[in-house]
Amino acid sequence: MSERRHIQILDPRLANQISAGEVVERPASVVKELVENAIDAGSRRIEIELEKGGARLIRVRDDGSGIGEADLPLALLRHATSKIVSLEELEGVASLGFRGEALASVSSVARLELTSNTDEEPSGGWRVVAEGRRMEPRVSPAPHPRGTSVTVRDLFFNTPARRKFLRTEKTEFGHVEEAFRRQALSRFDIGWVLRHNHKTLHQLPAGDDPVARERRLQSLLGKAFLENALYLDLEVGDLRLWGWVGLPTHSRAQADQQYFFVNGRVVRDRLVAHAIRQAYRDVLFHGRHPVFVLYLEVDPRAVDVNVHPTKHEVRFRDGRMVHDFLFSSLHRALGKARPGERDEAWKAEEAEQEKGAGDVREAPPAWQQQPMALPGHEASGDGPGDSGRDRVTPDRVRAFMEGYRALHPDHEESLLTPQPAASAIGGGATEVALDECRAGQAAPAPRPAMPEEDTTRAPPLGYAVAQLHGVYILSQTERGLVVVDMHAAHERIVYERMKAQVHGAAGNDGGLQAQPLLVPVSLAASPAEVATAEAEHDAFARLGVELDVAGPETLLVRQVPVLLAEADVEPLVRDMLADLERYGRSDRLEARINQLLSTMACHGSVRANRQLGLEEMNALLRDMERTERSGQCNHGRPTWTEMSLKELDRLFLRGQ
Repeated sequence: MSERRHIQILDPRLANQISAGEVVERPASVVKELVENAIDAGSRRIEIELEKGGARLIRVRDDGSGIGEADLPLALLRHATSKIVSLEELEGVASLGFRGEALASVSSVARLELTSNTDEEPSGGWRVVAEGRRMEPRVSPAPHPRGTSVTVRDLFFNTPARRKFLRTEKTEFGHVEEAFRRQALSRFDIGWVLRHNHKTLHQLPAGDDPVARERRLQSLLGKAFLENALYLDLEVGDLRLWGWVGLPTHSRAQADQQYFFVNGRVVRDRLVAHAIRQAYRDVLFHGRHPVFVLYLEVDPRAVDVNVHPTKHEVRFRDGRMVHDFLFSSLHRALGKARPGERDEAWKAEEAEQEKGAGDVREAPPAWQQQPMALPGHEASGDGPGDSGRDRVTPDRVRAFMEGYRALHPDHEESLLTPQPAASAIGGGATEVALDECRAGQAAPAPRPAMPEEDTTRAPPLGYAVAQLHGVYILSQTERGLVVVDMHAAHERIVYERMKAQVHGAAGNDGGLQAQPLLVPVSLAASPAEVATAEAEHDAFARLGVELDVAGPETLLVRQVPVLLAEADVEPLVRDMLADLERYGRSDRLEARINQLLSTMACHGSVRANRQLGLEEMNALLRDMERTERSGQCNHGRPTWTEMSLKELDRLFLRGQ
């Protein structure tokens, strides 16, 4: 049995070292804390200097308001801060650092020296260091220009166990550089300098205009990020979201180049991550990660930043509202990214040199507004307001496929053939073909639609000139050559129309087409799941699910959407309950339905080795230009690519 010890007050240095274990993990943690203090001081230029990845030296110098001589003795003490003085200020804190622990924690595990001056006169500065086991601050005169310099030497010199966990110099500097990148992206109005081992690696001038912002993004994230990103700026009530989201085709194997800021503070929040992931779900290839630099502005009183010592996590007072705002904003922005639309925006920006990159447009160009039906997929009757007889059901798709194949056993399908997926979404000649097949009559193929050429400007995807190996469409554009995977492109077109028909019906009729279960499914549930089911009863009903509470630990599923009548109900409902409890919303059911629609669209789309005429190919190109997310197929693969004339010239050494 161990010896009983009396309760005693911890030694100040030991208490600070315990605190340091929470906020000081490695040199990058120190840089983050010192830079946040510099930003809060109103700095317009911040310089960071390191040696040996920060293990030997970290120096952060700013031109902010500085610290007066009388305040310097308190600067290195725990729970000493100038950023909050009351609970009201804590509940609406707008500064980055406010706990008053960082400097004390760092000084307990390293040799820290702080020099500052509040005057314009360089000779009026003062230095403070903490000495001894009780860490008594000692202040002495030291010349310094207006602002503050904090020098940290020999990190973890007095805690060998912590020092052993430091990685190689290259690794530690990589973490510091990433911390620098985050801070530099958080404030475009501040100039930044990063030096390592006496070599300047980043020198970023201050500038908050669109051109300066783009220049900084290119410097920190590369030219490819900027060339493949959409700019958005949306505001609803007290919420504003602006920044850059990468096109789905510009994804990465790792979850880097993902930066999200809440009121200027970089955060890693699971609610935010879930909303962004769901917005990309339908367009991103599996195993890939999107890129983005996004800024969310909210009322400081509506977000709690005092959740974790490192302040990387936040808690929103209305998480559901924030989640829905993020998801809907990004989902709409990605959906509006039509082929060629971003190129036109970039042309305008390069000419003006004063606008942001790739603004998401609310209205398509005039040529896109002309109804131009893909043969077998007429524009009329495929919107969300169609009659109930046009809704997607597996029986209708199956009936059409069986009926048509019975009448035409040797016929090869093409875009001129009424497709099964097109019949599922209803409308025009395709619906007539479905009825005639059921009646045992031959279905006449509709006449192909000719493209309405714009004499002033060619459409973004140009005009088809040939078909290659029955798989690809070659199209001539103003810029050069576009190559389209015709099956992948048609698959997305059919899929989006089917989604609009099915999910659009929910807005008109108050829910998806549902089917009562012959025998209700009983679920054993936890009290938390039962409470969520009661609170979200209407949300389930809008999705076509009737979920009743049958007891303190029992739920009954009485009804599900028609398309999921054969699905395993229990895990689906449990996942929905978990999402509703964690994120305030769930799209599990919609995702399951979309999986079925995606499969149906794949089987109903034009196949490879189908010979198409120029009219059919041009009709497909025009539909791509009008269809949301047409740059990727249902599985996230690209549907088209482009080679400019300059690239073609380089291939053949023209002009060289």
